Amino acid sequence: MPQPEILIADDHALLIEAFKTLLEPEFRVVGSATDGRTLLELAQSLRPDVIILDIGLPLLNGIAAGRKLKQLLPQSRLIVVTMYEDLEIAGEALRHWASGFLLKTSAGSELTRAVREVLKGHDYVTPRIAKRLGQEFIRDPHLDRTRTLTPRQREVLELMAKGLTMKQAAELLHVTPRTVAFHKYRIMEEFGLKNSSDLVRFAIKEQLIPGGMPNK
Repeated sequence: MPQPEILIADDHALLIEAFKTLLEPEFRVVGSATDGRTLLELAQSLRPDVIILDIGLPLLNGIAAGRKLKQLLPQSRLIVVTMYEDLEIAGEALRHWASGFLLKTSAGSELTRAVREVLKGHDYVTPRIAKRLGQEFIRDPHLDRTRTLTPRQREVLELMAKGLTMKQAAELLHVTPRTVAFHKYRIMEEFGLKNSSDLVRFAIKEQLIPGGMPNK
């Protein structure tokens, strides 16, 4: 019986090698990518059984790549392995395109377990996230239908609307520029914003900045 084929995408080569060591010889790792665009190209060429990807990929982030892969390769199962311990990210991924969600702090044995489960047609969510998702659903079973800015999104939106660069905003928020870019992307996608002018108007609507042009 042929081994299930796996494609891995992470922007850290050392992690890719670590995942490969964990997964082989039970599974066959057929390729790896360090950015979202390469991931899409390889996935369409290799058509693996399972794709393991990080959210924070450069060039094309994991959320955008995951959604595209779900359309292009509906038979491939997608597992997120990320440092983002964020219920919004986990919930969105699991609802729309992912079959598994793990944290990079999860035990190594969880990765092989997750691959086995998704190959059986089941979902796998690391217990720490699964418990918190369950608690959120109990508090608000209509959570998925509610579209509001998170506290972090509000901070990012306010700084972006004031004309700060991603680097400047990241320094003020004590996060990386990639994290700022991720939240900016999410805001624009979720609220249908197309450009910086839309961001400013939306920030005014949310009463994060006064009406008028952003400060330079």
